[in-house]
Amino acid sequence: MKFIGGNRANRLKRRELLKRIAQTSALIFLGPSQIAWGAKLVAVRIWPAEDYTRVTLESDQVLKVSHQLLTNPYRLVVDVEGLELNNTIKELVAKVNSNDPYIAQVRVGQFQPKVVRLVFDLKESIQPQLFTLDPVGTYQNRLVFDLYPTVAHDPLMELVRQSAKKEAALDADDPIGAIAKRESQKAETIKPNQSDSKPDSKATKPSHRRLLTIAIDPGHGGEDPGAIGKRGSREKDIVLAISRRLKQKIEAEPDMRSYLTRDGDYFVPLHVRVNKARRVQADLFVSIHADAFVKPHARGASVFALSQQGATSTAARWLANKENSADLIGGLNIKTQDKQVAQLLLDMSTTAQIKDSLKLGDAVLKQIGGFAKLHKPQVEQASFAVLKAPDVPSILIETAFISNPEEEARLNDHEYQEQIAQAILRGVRSYFAKNPPVAKSRQI
Repeated sequence: MKFIGGNRANRLKRRELLKRIAQTSALIFLGPSQIAWGAKLVAVRIWPAEDYTRVTLESDQVLKVSHQLLTNPYRLVVDVEGLELNNTIKELVAKVNSNDPYIAQVRVGQFQPKVVRLVFDLKESIQPQLFTLDPVGTYQNRLVFDLYPTVAHDPLMELVRQSAKKEAALDADDPIGAIAKRESQKAETIKPNQSDSKPDSKATKPSHRRLLTIAIDPGHGGEDPGAIGKRGSREKDIVLAISRRLKQKIEAEPDMRSYLTRDGDYFVPLHVRVNKARRVQADLFVSIHADAFVKPHARGASVFALSQQGATSTAARWLANKENSADLIGGLNIKTQDKQVAQLLLDMSTTAQIKDSLKLGDAVLKQIGGFAKLHKPQVEQASFAVLKAPDVPSILIETAFISNPEEEARLNDHEYQEQIAQAILRGVRSYFAKNPPVAKSRQI
């Protein structure tokens, strides 16, 4: 385009107009990755845990990244396109805790124009998973780095270490049972063709005691705060506090041991919670939550079991849908989810498991009802994903409504937390008194 004639002022105006036209035209031909230039970083977060450490960059646009792993020493180098180095991303350096299992420190710098480089100095070899999450809830676009150890953390071995002393003490109190246990273990190693004699019925069903394993599942965590009360209380914090109290009480029992699916503020996918309980051969699975509803007057504790035939009430269905959305909020890497495990959890929940879960739920509900108001006088059912362990009786306890200001205050009260924990333990005891645990083929 050419302009002829005109004075100096007009020529300058024409040049400015041509410049704006050129900029607008260039924008039309930008590719998707280029449109992210000038993205605004909203927040940075680090969630350290024994299982893995999660790093989250939240921005107003989708970020494009590339990464590489280096050794001697171990480092993860991440280049983020479309960013200028600013104070928000610099905050990442100060967010690394000295007790982080995997990250020693983080260094950030402007590697190239519009490219910020993050260097994670690592304490050991890791297997990173980098993925993006679409906006959901209060979150905008999230770029997530999950840093898993090369040698995966084994919850069973952790439980073995925690329980070794208790099992020794249990055997000391019951020497006859200890002998029966050892003989039973020896019998399991003998092949059928090594002996022509018929198995002794007494030997196949030893009367020795064994530690009962209770998997305690504090709901939500990390990127997923759960329900938030009017005073700012977060469900994830309250249920972790109650779960830790319950763990202490179970550990004080001579014939019980406990396992927490999370023991800190980090996100655990729903199917991983179930898998952890099965991996430690849990006898029971107890998921602890704090309810919320759109109306603040809703109140009372509830206990839920799994349903394969729809929810027992509209409220139960609504709650199950809300709890099942935890993976979307917490941030699940869909690409790495084990499809076979997901299908197993969908297909193998048995009638027997649900029957036992209802018995357990009823025992716990009666104990809670002894001191707290109940939302419903009976155990309700719905399709909670976290209750789908096919071989472990499982319940979900809503300890109170955090959306109710009065109950929010009660949930923060240490005495109420103690009462809830004690009631759950009494309910578990009552359940086992009427439903003795069956013998298991133990791995430990």
